[in-house]
Amino acid sequence: MPAICRDCLSQIAPARRCPHCGSPRVKAHDELFTLKIAHMDCDAFFASVEKRDNPGLADKPVIIGGGKRGVVATACYVARIRGVRSAMPMFQALKLCPNAVVIKPRMEAYVEVSRQIRAMMDELTPDVEPLSLDEAFMDLSGTEQLHGAPAAVMLARLVKRMKEELGITGSIGLSHNKFLAKVASDLDKPRGFSVIGKAETGAFLYDKPVRLIWGIGPAAQASLDQAGIRIFADLLRWERHDLAARFGSMGDRLWHLARGEDRRRVSANAPMKSITNETTFSEDTANIEILDGHLWRLAEKVSGRAKAKQLAGRVVTLKLKRANHTALTRRLSLRDATQMAEVIYRTARDLLDQVGDQGPYRLLGCGISDLVPESQADITGDLLDPQAARRAKAERATDAIRSRFGTGAILKGRALR
Repeated sequence: MPAICRDCLSQIAPARRCPHCGSPRVKAHDELFTLKIAHMDCDAFFASVEKRDNPGLADKPVIIGGGKRGVVATACYVARIRGVRSAMPMFQALKLCPNAVVIKPRMEAYVEVSRQIRAMMDELTPDVEPLSLDEAFMDLSGTEQLHGAPAAVMLARLVKRMKEELGITGSIGLSHNKFLAKVASDLDKPRGFSVIGKAETGAFLYDKPVRLIWGIGPAAQASLDQAGIRIFADLLRWERHDLAARFGSMGDRLWHLARGEDRRRVSANAPMKSITNETTFSEDTANIEILDGHLWRLAEKVSGRAKAKQLAGRVVTLKLKRANHTALTRRLSLRDATQMAEVIYRTARDLLDQVGDQGPYRLLGCGISDLVPESQADITGDLLDPQAARRAKAERATDAIRSRFGTGAILKGRALR
């Protein structure tokens, strides 16, 4: 059985400790050197960046998120021991962990670390499919000859580099398809390295809950519960056509996943469908001045992400959520795709005016969709607005100054509302 030391990267025989460096972090598996599909997931990514940048937070419970009306974006493992989880309402998280240090997200810092990690992954393989800032699939098929080492060794080297060079830890899942690689990466966090081989797939899945399947949320779980499907063994008792008849396209997918089958390829060019940003208010508001200021800041964030990804959108979307959690969504298709904050803001503000007085609101969001390359953006200009070109030029100049001197170098008055 092949084995590797995850600290010194030696390929060794299975042992409780590495014979070369004495580390107990030895990983052994029959298929360790033949599996090629991996999922890397950073450990409590946002919180890890904050602890790296502020060592005084090292042993403290840290929650990344908004005010009392917001939700948890990430919680460090100290806070997770107290029961805090991502997407949990902040008021609930603070009841569970009242001594937590709450930090507002610093997206610019997280994006920069994510880019550095992505560069490291790109050195391993051209087949990297990012899912978010802190996780990605990798297909290392055909890379062993290039690197002179099996995929498992290169993956151990990746997370070792992340820790030593960036101060960020990650967990690896290695298997024979994307579904199982993602499941594996969550089995032994933090700093995990888990393997699910072909030979053990059926036995591994048999008694596991179906909520392991990515995309099975509360609504889907309720539908499965009604059908008596709670674990993978329950799925195996269903005929393929019966699952498809009851659950549609999801039923066919469930039939395959129950058998550990996933034919999706790792796609480095998986298309992004939209770029959005939203905020939850500490108090419900219908004040148009407050809404306008938030809308501008959201538009700037959407624009910044679009420019960073060299994309533009043909559709602008406004999202509002009332105090009773009912949602309002409005969309407008543009003549030209855009990535300009001013255009996104003005379009979203028009949509807000059209909604009228239906507040107060607890959440506001905006975004762009129907994405295209930035070369197709803002081509014809606005014939009804002769100042549009001048504003676009000013925005580009502002971007250049902020890039050099920081995001706070220039602010619009409406950003202070």
